[in-house]
Amino acid sequence: MGNLLRFFSKNALFVFFIFLQLVSIVLIFSKNSMQQSFLAAKTAAFNSWVSGYIDEGTSYLKLKQINEDLVSQNKALMIQLYGKDKVEKPNFRRVYDTIGGGQIYTFVDGEVVFNSINRRDNYYTINRGRVHGVGSNMGVIAPNGIAGIVINTTDNYALVKSILSVNKIKISASLKKSGYFGTLSWKGDDTRTMTLSDIPKYVPLKVGDTVVTDGKSSIFPAGIQVGTIAGFEVDSKTGFWDISVELSEKIGKLSKVYVVRNLKKSEVQKIDDSLKVQITKDGQ
Repeated sequence: MGNLLRFFSKNALFVFFIFLQLVSIVLIFSKNSMQQSFLAAKTAAFNSWVSGYIDEGTSYLKLKQINEDLVSQNKALMIQLYGKDKVEKPNFRRVYDTIGGGQIYTFVDGEVVFNSINRRDNYYTINRGRVHGVGSNMGVIAPNGIAGIVINTTDNYALVKSILSVNKIKISASLKKSGYFGTLSWKGDDTRTMTLSDIPKYVPLKVGDTVVTDGKSSIFPAGIQVGTIAGFEVDSKTGFWDISVELSEKIGKLSKVYVVRNLKKSEVQKIDDSLKVQITKDGQ
């Protein structure tokens, strides 16, 4: 108390000055409509600022409940997607080929459990095998495009050779706009692109044109997305286009896949075998 009295006694003039300033301000705002409006506007702005922070604080306090609700929903979805029933009973779907030949395909869903993209020949494993109807030389597609070919199976798993493989992976593909087809292969460098060759150089091309499977093999149906043209130039050795195709499916991010079963593959194989025999005879 003594300190407070000493403060006022030493600073009496300053305290009196502040008191007069406060009285002046009160008189100005109480007697002048312009200043009253100004004060009201500032007060309203301050109230809005405080109210905004209060609302944000309230929303933050509700985040815990919102998060718990999301976790509950995600749990339900995970049970549907990865539950035991799904592993034991994969979903099959029958599709008729669009090329008009009556060829029938079925698809069995699966998931990638191991994947590699840093080798010249890359592989991945899926959780589907012989008991699910998966066999060698069946095509594998992902939600956004082609992904590989099955090369070996056990009862419950399959080893798939990725389309990012230099050796023994050549896929028949075509330009969606013109219908001209060629051979799709990987050169072993960029995991985002493959090369489409054997397209005559008189065929008009444009960056961004779509490339799809052409259905001329027993592995993939026609019309499955491959990617889009990223660039092109004439191969000086062959005189055909050398086309860089940006893949629509990111192979390094593979998760969900579908194995393609061609129900008439045995018939197609017989025709292919007879052609090989005929070629051999013609060469003799």
